[in-house]
Amino acid sequence: MTVDEAIRARRTAHTYVATEVDEAAVDRALEAAHCAPCHKHTWPWRFTRVGPQTRGALYDLAVRLKEGDGPPQEKARALIRAKFGNPGGLVIATVVRDSDPTRAREDYAATCCAIQNLTLSLVASGLHSKWSTGKITQHPEVRALLEIDVEREDVVGFIWIGVADRMPAVHRPELETVVRSLP
Repeated sequence: MTVDEAIRARRTAHTYVATEVDEAAVDRALEAAHCAPCHKHTWPWRFTRVGPQTRGALYDLAVRLKEGDGPPQEKARALIRAKFGNPGGLVIATVVRDSDPTRAREDYAATCCAIQNLTLSLVASGLHSKWSTGKITQHPEVRALLEIDVEREDVVGFIWIGVADRMPAVHRPELETVVRSLP
């Protein structure tokens, strides 16, 4: 698969087939992530591979947090179970904090490039992903569970990895609506 093919094939998968992922593919994807451009060579991205035990604890925490809004129905538990249990892999992306606002912005952008490299590499390996930035990714208990030093790093997102059970269609605006040319 060419880079152009991977770019065009990449989609956010929301639901997955219950199967394990090829760990070598995840290794390659993390290597690709680490090859992202980084303006000041700060290498600000950090990736945490989350194993089954920690994912189980994340599931328990997600259910408990949902119960804060009232007891979850079995349907809600099933959705949470599918989200935290079905994709074959989970990687947490963080960025090292910088007190300089310009450097922090550049480091965040570099980390986003690293995540894009990761997702494209996964597509080339026949896997799919979802970059999740929901409320739970910023919850203090989640950060503690994932051993993320909140004084040093910020969560950029959860990257769910697996075999998609279906891929959504994406309807993009015409290229001319987002590109302009100057003489």
